[in-house]
Amino acid sequence: MSDTNNIHIRPAQTNDLEGLVVLENASFTTDKLSRRSFRHWISTEHRALLVADINNAIAAYILIIYHPGTRLARIYSLAVAQQHRGTGIAKQLISAGEQAADEDGRLYLRLEVSVDNIPAIKLYESLGFQKFGIYRDYYQDHKDALRYQKRIRHYSDTLQHRSVHWLRQTTHFTCGPAALMMAMHALNRAYQPSQEEEINIWREATTIFMTSGHGGCHPVGLALAAKRRHFDVAVWINQTGTLFIDGVRNEEKKQIVDLVDSGFKRQATEQKIPVHYTNITQNELIIAFQKGAIPVILISTFLLDRKKAPHWVVMSGFDDDCLYMHDSDPDDRRQSEIDCQFIPIAREDFDRMSCFGKNRLRTAVIIWPL
Repeated sequence: MSDTNNIHIRPAQTNDLEGLVVLENASFTTDKLSRRSFRHWISTEHRALLVADINNAIAAYILIIYHPGTRLARIYSLAVAQQHRGTGIAKQLISAGEQAADEDGRLYLRLEVSVDNIPAIKLYESLGFQKFGIYRDYYQDHKDALRYQKRIRHYSDTLQHRSVHWLRQTTHFTCGPAALMMAMHALNRAYQPSQEEEINIWREATTIFMTSGHGGCHPVGLALAAKRRHFDVAVWINQTGTLFIDGVRNEEKKQIVDLVDSGFKRQATEQKIPVHYTNITQNELIIAFQKGAIPVILISTFLLDRKKAPHWVVMSGFDDDCLYMHDSDPDDRRQSEIDCQFIPIAREDFDRMSCFGKNRLRTAVIIWPL
């Protein structure tokens, strides 16, 4: 019989490791956290790992992951010992987890739950979580997952979003093509993305070289690729010089990057693609989005992973507090694919994130249906 009068919810500690592993193995047959994973989550940052302690024994736990650079938190795992189920412990843990996420500045708490886990679904819905999608073949046993979300800081409900089908980039250097394909497919469902198309767009838009490895995609190159596929486009760049050349050390490679840059800009003039050499503001992005366009935006990944890499994302919504992005490149060590969809970026963080390099390059490609 459960003694919930003596429940104590607290952060997990190193000496809880064995109890967490025992509870995990008793609760799940697939998709289980390993001992190594628990050891990691006990000691790392960007998370809340809380346990419900009853008479010095672990009765339940909740693991909430905070995604760096965003206002998003996710319930990664929740388990309650068999003898304590139905006693309200899960509700108390979720409430404590919401408070921890709120104190960390998160706006949204997300989760996924198996379609046949009716008790959990009823619990989440009773706590104010709203279903916003389904993920097919999500679990190791091939069951589908329902996707739920709750706003844990309450402001006016002004969210406007677009149905943008999320795509994972298939190489480490094709974020630009993946972002462009997401935007084009959202604007015209007849357009069909594919890996071959992803590589073709990269070949059309690449700068050839960057700091190391394969070149990334030039904003004007992406605009030209969209134009060839019968979309209307406009480009914003806040500087007139050759883009991405500062990270290239070899002089011969610099000459090629400069040649590619000038070639793209000449072709844009020939194709009558507007290129605005000025900063694009959040308000201009929102106005374009409201009028039916989808912006593809260059960001620096520094706030996300501390790597300071240029990275293309797709704007998928906005509200009074955030701009929402689709990111084609999940970190498989700590993210699922749903973590990279409708990512809430606080307005005050977006301006820092949407500039790259020491010259603070800010650029976006606005895609319109013809």
